[in-house]
Amino acid sequence: MKSEKLKVGVIGVGHLGEYHVQKYMALSSVDVVGVVDTDLDRAHEIARRYDTKSFGTHQDLLPLVDAVSLAVPTEKHFDVAKDILRSGVHLLIEKPITYEIGPADILLNLAREKNLKLQVGLVERFNPAIVGMEALLTNPVFIESHRMNQFTTRGTDVDVVLDLMIHDLDIILHFIQSEVKEVHAVGMSVLTGKTDIANVRMIFENGTVGNLTASRVSDNTLRKIRVFQPDAYIAADCFKRELSVTRLDGAIDPSSGFPLVVTEKKQYPRTDPLADEITAFVDAVISGSQPVVPGSDGRRALNFALQIIDQIEKGCSDFKTVC
Repeated sequence: MKSEKLKVGVIGVGHLGEYHVQKYMALSSVDVVGVVDTDLDRAHEIARRYDTKSFGTHQDLLPLVDAVSLAVPTEKHFDVAKDILRSGVHLLIEKPITYEIGPADILLNLAREKNLKLQVGLVERFNPAIVGMEALLTNPVFIESHRMNQFTTRGTDVDVVLDLMIHDLDIILHFIQSEVKEVHAVGMSVLTGKTDIANVRMIFENGTVGNLTASRVSDNTLRKIRVFQPDAYIAADCFKRELSVTRLDGAIDPSSGFPLVVTEKKQYPRTDPLADEITAFVDAVISGSQPVVPGSDGRRALNFALQIIDQIEKGCSDFKTVC
């Protein structure tokens, strides 16, 4: 890349897209050329708020930028992303990459053919608690994740597996460098007509077991991943951005005769995973390096999400049904 600022834009400036605009605006290495939204009033509002330009269509914006964030509804991901990549523009696409594997492969192939960066917005990979957890992994035996949200209408264009669980799928698939041997999933609809609560058990070829639960009809917010391995129990709270590690400290408790167990906790209160995600994307484009979460990782998470959805649809999917 040349030394001048990277020209960027954001396509889709709803709730999440506006945050993308904010994070780009904070980077001295970029120039936010403009924003696009099918709701023209919204596009004009965001453009005024952040002192940039609004465009009626993504086709109007693409000739003017080097890279964009795409934060439109998932059903529009493929068509818009295809136009972006064909225009020679680097792409940060929100999760899930697409609804289906075939379109995802087309996007990956386009990016490869045109030597473009394709990063998927699986933002929890940038959560400092997850980054810290990864550095402590030695031989995970069991991984358990819980991702619970109170119900909102955002994200209901997809079921809870593609809305919430896909974050933990991506994390666990990234952590465990082994092929998946078995997948067992159950789920049910409560409010939306799509799966709102899901649980999956994944068994890897190396013997590691993952158990993932996601719900968007919870009474509170919970985003935790726990790892059990021979030398430690490690817990990451993605919502609070906290990491705790429990292990033997090598000493004996004289009162009981048992080894002493100690827990160390670390908090990351002044961090911003979305800002880190966008900074990493910009850095990958400028330096030509591999994105932290490349399109292939988004495809892998989507592949297993679709397997889980398929199992749920073939089994129990109705809240009133007893499986």
